[in-house]
Amino acid sequence: VQLQASGGGLVQAGDSLRLSCAASGRTFSTYVMGWFRQAPGKERVFVAGITWGGSNSYYADSVKGRFTISRDNSKNTLYLQMNSLKPEDTAVYYCAADRSTVVTRHSRNYDYWGQGTLVTVSS
Repeated sequence: VQLQASGGGLVQAGDSLRLSCAASGRTFSTYVMGWFRQAPGKERVFVAGITWGGSNSYYADSVKGRFTISRDNSKNTLYLQMNSLKPEDTAVYYCAADRSTVVTRHSRNYDYWGQGTLVTVSS
């Protein structure tokens, strides 16, 4: 599967932004999907993950209550709604697909990655 992330940009603290990740292929619905982010000089970290059908989602503590992950399998698209953005949310955001059956927080478990989209939050 090929992934294309989009929707990043420059926003102010407190603003909202929605990221999208378009997937090619017919098997999108069989992948666990995740969002990761990488701030300058830091390692890539888990942000959120969602199961095949979208019934279960998981979040990093730093974004819980502010971010919402969702997917539309009919459109082969993954989303990340980000509200109440903070300067510390500034990072390149990546979507990723995992062929396993459970959501994991380890980037090494994910098999396919999008190219990343930059989110910059000014104070």
